[in-house]
Amino acid sequence: MYKITDYINRGGRFLNNQLRPGHKKLSTLMIYATDLCDSACKHCLIWAKRPVNFLPFETIKAIMQSDCITKDTSIGLEGGEFMLHPEALEILEWFTVHHKNFDLLSNCLKPESLIEAVKKFPPRHLYISLDGTAETYLYMRGKAGYDSVIKVVEALKDLLPISVMFTLSPYNDFNDLQHVAEVCKKYTIDLRIGIYNDIAFFDTLDEAHSNNIGSLKNDTALTYKDVKEIRKDKVSAEPHIVPTLTMESKFGKGLKSSIPEIVKSFNENYDFIVLYDEWRKGALKMRCYSILDSLVILPNGDVPICQSLDLKIGNVFEQSLDIIFNGKETQNLHDHYVHNCNQCWLNFHRKYDVILYRTFEKYFGKNITSRLFGYYQWEETALKSYKQVLAKQD
Repeated sequence: MYKITDYINRGGRFLNNQLRPGHKKLSTLMIYATDLCDSACKHCLIWAKRPVNFLPFETIKAIMQSDCITKDTSIGLEGGEFMLHPEALEILEWFTVHHKNFDLLSNCLKPESLIEAVKKFPPRHLYISLDGTAETYLYMRGKAGYDSVIKVVEALKDLLPISVMFTLSPYNDFNDLQHVAEVCKKYTIDLRIGIYNDIAFFDTLDEAHSNNIGSLKNDTALTYKDVKEIRKDKVSAEPHIVPTLTMESKFGKGLKSSIPEIVKSFNENYDFIVLYDEWRKGALKMRCYSILDSLVILPNGDVPICQSLDLKIGNVFEQSLDIIFNGKETQNLHDHYVHNCNQCWLNFHRKYDVILYRTFEKYFGKNITSRLFGYYQWEETALKSYKQVLAKQD
């Protein structure tokens, strides 16, 4: 759960990054330390990548010396499965000593080793994946890992903050969301809801936003052989044209009414799904400011401009992170994409933009917010405020 100080600190960095584009500071840096993964997810095919990449410990330490990283920068350690990195424990130990403001993300498929590592080298926050019931988990993630997730929660819930990450996708549905929310309530832990998106690094299989929630649920689990064949077919197939499709076209007006009531008791989730519906219809428009303070580094050293676009701004084996993030070429790219990109609904990026716009709108109104941050609209008429859009759902 974010604290008020998190928003204040990020607001300060926003101001710095606007006024000093060549000296931007990072609020969040996600380090994908490896693409090795022991899961077999349908919504992410990292586990089938070959050859496997590892970001060396020495490279990670060098990255952490960058001027764009401050003591307040939140570092995320993930993969693939981070705990499969051959230097995972050494990396965790280094962060507990030199940069305590780090989070760990895990699929929990090796619960004992994860529990032991977290107790020995505790992160600030532990994020774990759970996308439905035990049955849905098996079909969606290809492994019977539900009980392992529960085991980790029960072992660590009183030791550090835990967030369960639920990805709403064609492979699960709102009944699964209800179940996961109840699990979080039972153990008094946080829930973070994301939406399935097309991400180049994840080698996503099905086009996001053209397959409806739950439409591919309980299809047969994938094998490595399946993925190899699917990739062959995708290469030889004609380019896929995403159909003009909205949730209303199959759900009527059912998407918003399908959101479980329990979701409203977890901050920054219910509105994210409601606004996703507006975005997918093409009704929600806003600039993307998150790319100015949020970054990811991939296991091969590549640094994309964001998690969604397959646009690399550099590689940490070739240039320093400061040059990659704050160089003139990247400044020009940032200026273009901040003003012209509204192409994803990734929580890593769009939750920041939603919070930015809604906060200023709350205190200064739509007109002044538009003058400060650029034109935006929450829904098709472009007349309603954030509060009005959400009020009609309560």
